[in-house]
Amino acid sequence: MQPNFLTDDFAVYGQMDANDIAAALEAGFKTIICNRPDSEDGAVPFDSLKPLAEAKSVPIIYQPVVSGALTDDDARQLAEILDSAEKPVLAYCRSGSRCSILYQMAQGYLRR
Repeated sequence: MQPNFLTDDFAVYGQMDANDIAAALEAGFKTIICNRPDSEDGAVPFDSLKPLAEAKSVPIIYQPVVSGALTDDDARQLAEILDSAEKPVLAYCRSGSRCSILYQMAQGYLRR
């Protein structure tokens, strides 16, 4: 697993599976966010991954967003999640790009 760190406390990654969740937990991520809707082709169902993180007491949050159609509400929601999330945070989608864009959009909403 080679996540792309956007900051010291926030990284993005492509579609995760059970092995990736285990690797993320081993790497020390304290919160995981799924930005990929289960309805997308090739998506691993969130409900199949959630128990793996929760078994290690790591919150895993489902915030599905549509690629190419990110909204200010999506950005505000991510900012709210990040304001209360234990760090470091790993967000994933199909390739990591959507998470990166959403993170940049959320910057204006984050508490400083």
